[in-house]
Amino acid sequence: FARRNAQGIGNFWVDMTRSTLYILLPLSLLLALALVGQGVVQTFNPYQTVNTLETVSYSTPKLDANSKALVDAEGKPVSETMTTQTQTLALGPAASQIAIKQLGTNGGGFFNVNSAHPYENPTPLSNFLEMLAILLIPAALCYTFGVMVGDTRQGWAILAAMTLVFVALIFVTVPAEQSGNPALVALGVDQTATAQQAGGNMEGKEARFGIVNSALWAVATTAASNGSVNSMHDSYTPIGGMVPMWLMQLGEVIFGGVGSGLYGMIVFAIVAVFIAGLMIGRTPEYLGKKIEAFEMKMAAIVILIPPLMVLGGTAFSLMLDAGKASIFNPGAHGFSEVLYAWSSAGNNNGSAFGGLSANVPFYNFWLGLAMLFSRYWLMIPVLAIAGSLAAKKTVPVGPGTLPTHTPLFAALLIVTVVMVGALTFVPALALGPIVEHLQMVGQH
Repeated sequence: FARRNAQGIGNFWVDMTRSTLYILLPLSLLLALALVGQGVVQTFNPYQTVNTLETVSYSTPKLDANSKALVDAEGKPVSETMTTQTQTLALGPAASQIAIKQLGTNGGGFFNVNSAHPYENPTPLSNFLEMLAILLIPAALCYTFGVMVGDTRQGWAILAAMTLVFVALIFVTVPAEQSGNPALVALGVDQTATAQQAGGNMEGKEARFGIVNSALWAVATTAASNGSVNSMHDSYTPIGGMVPMWLMQLGEVIFGGVGSGLYGMIVFAIVAVFIAGLMIGRTPEYLGKKIEAFEMKMAAIVILIPPLMVLGGTAFSLMLDAGKASIFNPGAHGFSEVLYAWSSAGNNNGSAFGGLSANVPFYNFWLGLAMLFSRYWLMIPVLAIAGSLAAKKTVPVGPGTLPTHTPLFAALLIVTVVMVGALTFVPALALGPIVEHLQMVGQH
């Protein structure tokens, strides 16, 4: 957008070196130090065995000399009671790796339960810092974009559109989780929030974080292409779990990944100005560059590849026995788990509905293929758009030019994103979380 009649769009190695040395590395160092201060482990020492304050007793299967479980005459397993006064503590250079994975929107946890682990996320402040790190760079890049094109209002408009969608969906997820499960109310379970309990649907959530911090993280990690979790999304209520799924299906453009979220939103902005151009009968323009057939074709490819991967992959999995064999929850929730897996892989997120056994050859291969196509093939049309725009002349602003820094354009951008997501994925969501919610309410 900033170049005129240019034959190139920059130097990849220069950009990568600068972004690593000047942005990612300093921020990672600062965040790592802050996390260490909050008690996140950071050491190269091996695991340590410590004495517990109390003796712990537990039952374990009794084994024979060949390490096979013994059974009695009725075929039932024989158990024995063991006691211990020691515990092995998992250690490692966690803080430094967590800082990198949160700021770089990767999401792979140092420990198996990710940021629900007390050594990875021990305090409310560490929870806030890790959650802030998810959105920090994607949000800041909106302002960077405005500076680079010479009009910071353009960046603020994009950031406003992202933030409004983000906040609106928080106000869907938190009440859905706080209201709890009516099936448990029918059984006499008290799900009211009091000074003694968080209330609501606390299944799969850490007591030290509660409903709000858990739901807020779920929205943030799926708005960005991060995927780290501090609660288990598979245990959310149908509507509470639908919001993270839908955020991924929007294309990871509500903040999104480091850089990829911004260019995804700019593609939607190009579509928005094209729609506005059709309405006012003028050639659409964005930031002084005419949006013509080539840009629209490339934008269409960017928007259509993820739904093709997600919806096609979900249908493919449910048609084959190998895909259905990993579903352990029958009905609508099992469908949601498969849809979530493909939404996560096809939109570069990494979170999961853990009820699906995805670590099998079928899902390892096909979800890996979806990641390959959805990540790298999206970059090709985006770079094609960039090259096409850089080669064009700047068109002077005229009386028919649509201002793209106003609240009206931010609203148009939101409508474009939401409508594309709704028209594409609502039929699939109706088969999963929506019908599951209706079943939950209707039966209880």
